[in-house]
Amino acid sequence: MKDDPEAWRRYGPYLSERQWGTVREDYSADGNAWAYLPHDQARSRAYRWGEDGIGGFSDDRQLLCLSVAMWNGRDPIMKERLFGLTNDEGNHGEDVKELYYHLDAVPSHAYMAMRYKYPQAAFPYQRLLDGNRDRGLDDAEFELIDTGVFDDDRYFDILIEYAKATPDHVVLRITATNRGPDTATLHLLPQLFARNTWSWKPGIKRPALQVVAADRVKVDHPLLPKLQWRSESEPGQASPPQWLLCDNDTNRRRFGEPDASGCFKDGIGDWLVGGDARAAWVCAPGGEGTPGSGTEGMAQPTGTKIAALHRFELAPGASQVVSLHLEPRDPREGKSAPAAQSAAQIVARRRAEADAWYAVLQRGIVSADHRLVQRQALAGLLWSKQFYAYDVRDWLAGDPLQPPPPPERRNGRNVDWGHLSSGDILAMPDTWEYPWFAAWDLAFHCVTHALVDPAFAKAQLVLLTQSRFMHPSGQLPAYEWAFGDANPPVHGWAALQIYEMDRQRTGVGDTLFLESMFHKLMLNFTWWVNRKDADGRNLFQGGFLGLDNIGPYDRNQPLPGGGWIDQSDGTAWVAAYALNLMRMALELAMSRPVYEDLATKFVEHFLYIAEAVHATCGSAATGLWDDTDGFYYDVLRQPDGSSEPLRVRSVVGLIPLLAVEVLHGDVVGAQRGFEQRLHWFFHHRPDLAALVSHFTDPNRESYRLLALMRRDRLKRVLLRMLDENEFLSPHGIRALSKVHETHPVCFDHGGHAAEVRYTPAESRTRDFGGNSNWRGPVWFPVNLLIIQALRKYQTFYGDDFKVEFPSRSGRLLCLREIADALSERLIGLFAVGTDGRRPFLGESPKEQSDPHFRDLLQFHEYFDGDNGRGCGAAHQSGWTAAVALLLQPGTQATAQAAAHAAAATHSDDRTDPAEAEPTMPPVPEPPAA
Repeated sequence: MKDDPEAWRRYGPYLSERQWGTVREDYSADGNAWAYLPHDQARSRAYRWGEDGIGGFSDDRQLLCLSVAMWNGRDPIMKERLFGLTNDEGNHGEDVKELYYHLDAVPSHAYMAMRYKYPQAAFPYQRLLDGNRDRGLDDAEFELIDTGVFDDDRYFDILIEYAKATPDHVVLRITATNRGPDTATLHLLPQLFARNTWSWKPGIKRPALQVVAADRVKVDHPLLPKLQWRSESEPGQASPPQWLLCDNDTNRRRFGEPDASGCFKDGIGDWLVGGDARAAWVCAPGGEGTPGSGTEGMAQPTGTKIAALHRFELAPGASQVVSLHLEPRDPREGKSAPAAQSAAQIVARRRAEADAWYAVLQRGIVSADHRLVQRQALAGLLWSKQFYAYDVRDWLAGDPLQPPPPPERRNGRNVDWGHLSSGDILAMPDTWEYPWFAAWDLAFHCVTHALVDPAFAKAQLVLLTQSRFMHPSGQLPAYEWAFGDANPPVHGWAALQIYEMDRQRTGVGDTLFLESMFHKLMLNFTWWVNRKDADGRNLFQGGFLGLDNIGPYDRNQPLPGGGWIDQSDGTAWVAAYALNLMRMALELAMSRPVYEDLATKFVEHFLYIAEAVHATCGSAATGLWDDTDGFYYDVLRQPDGSSEPLRVRSVVGLIPLLAVEVLHGDVVGAQRGFEQRLHWFFHHRPDLAALVSHFTDPNRESYRLLALMRRDRLKRVLLRMLDENEFLSPHGIRALSKVHETHPVCFDHGGHAAEVRYTPAESRTRDFGGNSNWRGPVWFPVNLLIIQALRKYQTFYGDDFKVEFPSRSGRLLCLREIADALSERLIGLFAVGTDGRRPFLGESPKEQSDPHFRDLLQFHEYFDGDNGRGCGAAHQSGWTAAVALLLQPGTQATAQAAAHAAAATHSDDRTDPAEAEPTMPPVPEPPAA
């Protein structure tokens, strides 16, 4: 019988690479999450809400976890989690200081691969801390590769692979290679441990891990089937591993109880590195404590964390493999017969299936290097699926078996979000720097996930709008650090993208998904209208909206001199949101005409916003459009009623470009109620009717354009956006005009002076916190949206509408050609150029040229606006993985499907699914072994 496809997802890469320093683990009075549970304590303290590890795997409830630990004989601690700097320690904020790469993945997680570079010298923890502390905001970050630990290739290349023989039989295979010139010692310690669920509330039964044979551990978990963890002998291994056992509990001896007995969470590392004989149980075959281990006389010890220790002396260039099986065991005998296939056979089979699956997905991508870029981008995206547990009500109240939280918690972070409760697999921004929930990131993650797993993408957006996430007011939670902040409302866009990609694949649109999203997003849209329009003028003040330091003042805080800022981006996001909901309503109205009235309602919303954006009062502009500069600006509204445009040419002035929709005449003509309501509205408001363009081409195809920018304004904004001295960089559209490098903009409001200056890479101000910089770098999500918007305008204006690209070059291109050119520049961040370099790697000679580095890709948070060097979080595959969409022929990022989606025909004219040839392979569902 065929396995349930969802069963293949029961185990996956759901173990985070950082749980310490997160908000959900913070029980402090001051809310300093980084300081409450730092890296130095992470190995010794039990986590409340999740677990972490290197190259981790777990079940979808994170009850049982696999990870890889190692020790080179020199490190002061066992390497079992990634090290990085906190926000205060890094000269540009938090920053992981390790080299690791997600190489391969399929959506079922039947095959996954990643690579970790482990120095043979002592890991330079203190040097990294000191080196970054000594550098200022104007300096580059001091990275691990800068310390010299990889010189002469003195490191171990650790390849971590997971492969499933069946949904519940997971193989962990580790291949360690000595890249250095001398023989070197390596201790490899694959780990299995249970998430600590028993230290917080009474009555929770502990799991039990017990060594029952030289090669086997019995696994009993009250919430899982009977399992075993079996070591498979590989060539070069003289004997079975040495089993080291402890409990995944806080080390009470380290925190105030020097006489506490037991083997605690850090016991394996303390036994191995520190030589503490009482720290762990050393289990010989049969499970008896080994004499001298501190457990004499204790027969068959059980614990909740175990490691299989292998010691190797690796000659230069030599490799050694370690393989283990997590598998069901025979409930009658407590063990199972050896598997019919070895770990090597299982891994090879699943790797070959992954190759075959990607061959189908990438059949339209000619360049081998482009295929490599896309595959690693998707790998990073799939590795970033994490188990996310956080019940805010329990977090605020504390746990019965723990000291109560400080009283300050009742007036602190997320106090108004007690309804939020998660124990789900979420698409996270990344696995170390942002291993937590973030709403607008999630929207971009889902769109790229839809390329390979539409069902997961749809389920993620539906989850986000459920009552245990969405606030009763209709607000969507922003991110874990402050759920109450406002993120850009891009979830209507994401729902439409996923709907169209899924329809393109199957031939039939999932209207149940679309309808579910539409109703929930209407609530969210109402929240925006009621809460973020200060005086009801259809101009919006969303806050920082994910753009951190884009303006002169922190838009998430009260202005120092009073008043507020009408935001160009906030207003444009809501305008685009209205058009998204209009399109959703029109699609649903194909079969249910009742939605036609709602489609009209959102057209009206859009037109009222468009009117406000361009409004004038006598000779004074009251909107956001500056006709002198030909650009959109935020406007500072003073307490006395006066206003002042904040003349910063930044991406906030480009976001209005995204508020665009094209309606095919067939849609309007087929939905008579919608057409009649529009006719009545335009008859009574001819001033607003003038904001809608109508065009019929020689072939009698009729289109209507709804957009904040029409022909004249569009050309004027594009003149700046496509100017290489302003927004256009060799690698995409910058977030701030380069003109502000030599002409910074200075402000003084309420005695508070502020300056905005073009900064192409990391931020040079701490005023806004963190290391995310919007004052010059290239950001992938906004670039993707700009490209899609240009394709929509192309549908309406056609090939005859041309502008210079670059501006003042004399080279005229239509908008489709400009979108293609921008896509090529973004892809060029990762692809090998004519000079043999990958721009995102910057000036690192080893990473650019070493054969063991140059094809290992990272997908950064943002990129230097001048040279394309990767900046910020190095593994933010969540949204930078969107490069996979740009590389994929036929997706909405590379074709006009997004614009034509609004021209959908009647549902009874759709392609029969039996006749449709999908443009991408189905989600892989590997057969049973």
